[in-house]
Amino acid sequence: MRLSTLLASLPPTLGARIPAAGEQLPEADPVIRGLSYDSRSVAAGDLFFAVRGANVDGHDYLEQALALGAAAFVVEELPPGLDLGGRPVVVVRDSRRALAPVASSFYGNPAAELTLVGVTGTNGKTTVTYLVESILSRADRRVGLIGTVEIRYPGERQRSLNTTPESLDLQRALRSMRTHGVEAAVMEVSSHGLELGRVSGCRFNVGAFTNLTQDHLDFHDGMDAYRNAKIRLFRDHLAPGAAAVVNIDDPAAGHFERAAREAGARLIRITRDADAISEVALLEADVRMDGTDARLRLPSGEVELALPLIGDFNLENLLVASGIAVALDVDPVALVTGVSTCPQVPGRVQRIEEPGQNAPTVLVDYAHTPDAIEKVVRTLQPLTRGRLISVFGCGGDRDRSKRPLMAQAVARYSDRVIATSDNPRTEDPERILADVEEGLSKGERVTPEALAATDGAYTVLVDRREAIGLAIRIAGADDTVLIAGKGHEDYQIIGHDKLPFDDADEARRAMRRRGES
Repeated sequence: MRLSTLLASLPPTLGARIPAAGEQLPEADPVIRGLSYDSRSVAAGDLFFAVRGANVDGHDYLEQALALGAAAFVVEELPPGLDLGGRPVVVVRDSRRALAPVASSFYGNPAAELTLVGVTGTNGKTTVTYLVESILSRADRRVGLIGTVEIRYPGERQRSLNTTPESLDLQRALRSMRTHGVEAAVMEVSSHGLELGRVSGCRFNVGAFTNLTQDHLDFHDGMDAYRNAKIRLFRDHLAPGAAAVVNIDDPAAGHFERAAREAGARLIRITRDADAISEVALLEADVRMDGTDARLRLPSGEVELALPLIGDFNLENLLVASGIAVALDVDPVALVTGVSTCPQVPGRVQRIEEPGQNAPTVLVDYAHTPDAIEKVVRTLQPLTRGRLISVFGCGGDRDRSKRPLMAQAVARYSDRVIATSDNPRTEDPERILADVEEGLSKGERVTPEALAATDGAYTVLVDRREAIGLAIRIAGADDTVLIAGKGHEDYQIIGHDKLPFDDADEARRAMRRRGES
């Protein structure tokens, strides 16, 4: 594809221009054989986008991209004195936002060939997408999934780097899905993905909103900005005739309903209130440690479902997924079957089991916001026959204000608490835990050795492996151990290093040691 053809997809708002006199002038309209925003992956004939990231600026790697054979460049500015060998250079206001429409054009606008479902909200996105994937599979639709844990479709499975991939990676994945015969794609749409324009070029047939609680305030300038970023899914990215699924129990629901109506979308309201005006409602539920039985009201009538996922909060996820199924005209039988056969969502109240007697119930969960962790511990407390022992931490280089709030929620519903490291990144782990302790101040801090014998106490262990080991060692057969914060992640970020670490694996090792002793 010629460079000029790709550049025609850029919106005027990006102010694309050819460098003026005195700057390097393009002398050709080269054939572009690929796109790249990572100089390490540039191949001959690529159009290289110099994207500014949080830690790395692509403009510092233009010479490397040139050496690897880049045929042309998209930049926000051309560093003085830099010789790019006369290759075409296009200057735009925002290289990242320019990447999205160009990527969509390069891959032939694959989103338009798919039934596209986007799920946004603070919590529940991953579980909702897994449920919808399972439901659509039971409805005999070939489906792909894109989200926090992985990108998955028939013939392909890869770990995710971001909840919503960078636009080039997203468009490449969507085109590959179509090549493999995928008909529908279900994806998590994060506030970062919306704010940074990663989903530009995508028009969703169904958009869904789960809930809005505090998160990512290190990136967004307050809760209003965070909410408005998520509203972009409804305001800017719905296809003509699309449906919008809204959890009307959430305090922010009105903003999303208004955006959906302004976009001309068909509104599907979901609620736990059987008396509320809605399209999908929860009529009754029985929540147990081995799953949940629920009865829902749909436009087509009532259905009874067996949800194999643990937790009262998963009822909300079930309702959102059911609303999406209604929007896509899925047969209720496929809905019921899809829900009952949904696989365990990695790191979402994931039960860790090892052979042996008198083992506690051990659960790994991704909860890393005040609302998410409160929902988990509040659900588990009444389901636990013995003590609830919670292990958790807070990430470094992220919103500090949520740390004591998370701790307060954990302390309110747990019998024992172990505060530990999550992904400290470049922050001092001790400093992070000092913020966490502000929310544990009503409890008694004890040594790790004294924790088992002290009611309502907490301890602090910087080493996450030691913290997990302690929790499982002191737990009785009737106790529940919750390991929260990292969920499916198989690494721990310390400084700038990404080190192998998997909560589920560590829990299994600790359970084996417990059994041997």
